[in-house]
Amino acid sequence: MGKEQVLFLCTGNSARSQMAEALLREYARDRFEAYSAGLEPKGINPYTIRVMEEMSISLAGHRSKQLTEYVGQVDFDYLITVCDDADENCPFFPGMGQRLHWGFEDPAAFVGSEEETLAKFREVRDQIDERIQGWLAALPATG
Repeated sequence: MGKEQVLFLCTGNSARSQMAEALLREYARDRFEAYSAGLEPKGINPYTIRVMEEMSISLAGHRSKQLTEYVGQVDFDYLITVCDDADENCPFFPGMGQRLHWGFEDPAAFVGSEEETLAKFREVRDQIDERIQGWLAALPATG
């Protein structure tokens, strides 16, 4: 049996969905193939790269992607929206499996000093990390 396919979706694919994709790969690459996309991709936020590197997780090779790159190309077992906008505006598409919504604050929308902004990105990263680890722990064990 192949790996389950998981798509993390947000609006810009610049922070939250990128973090979630990288964290799921880090923790469960043997079980899941992780992807991320945005409804309106904006490029990866430099703070996203920094806070993931703090966990020794590289985003090298990652890029901001449009949802349409996957529609009709990949059948997802899970579609997980990580922002309210994506949850409200994601169209149904063929190949969309179980849909989950994990709403997180957008760290890219935060306005503050560099240190305050880094702190916000770390806070959201840690919330996503906790949610992914909890989700993985709650899933039934595989064969």
